[in-house]
Amino acid sequence: MNKTMKDFVAESRQKTQGSVEAANADGLVLDVREAHELDEDGRVPDAVHVPRGFLEAKADVTNEGGEKALHAAHSSGRPVHVLCASGARASLAAATLDEMGYIAQPIEGGLEGWREAGRPVEGGKAGSE
Repeated sequence: MNKTMKDFVAESRQKTQGSVEAANADGLVLDVREAHELDEDGRVPDAVHVPRGFLEAKADVTNEGGEKALHAAHSSGRPVHVLCASGARASLAAATLDEMGYIAQPIEGGLEGWREAGRPVEGGKAGSE
């Protein structure tokens, strides 16, 4: 039987669970949205941005061109809290990071859940009208 996107997301959510509340100052917030989404909807201050399509390459600790903040989180055991627009890509990304040896959790509810919890968001066209 072939898997659907929903199947992959459901499996990922079973492996990794997280919430806005779980994202704390001890962890690294990783935003896996595309660059245009950050421009349009805003960004979380101090979050590291790696689009989902580049995650494996940027998170690979053997890749000297990878994302240094991610590599540092890996080596220190610092948790990575993964954010996207709705939570689906974050769940997939967190499961991938988990398989790569990271401590990773998705931020369920995505950016909207982040906002609803009163967490800060900078910029974005939606807030400028």
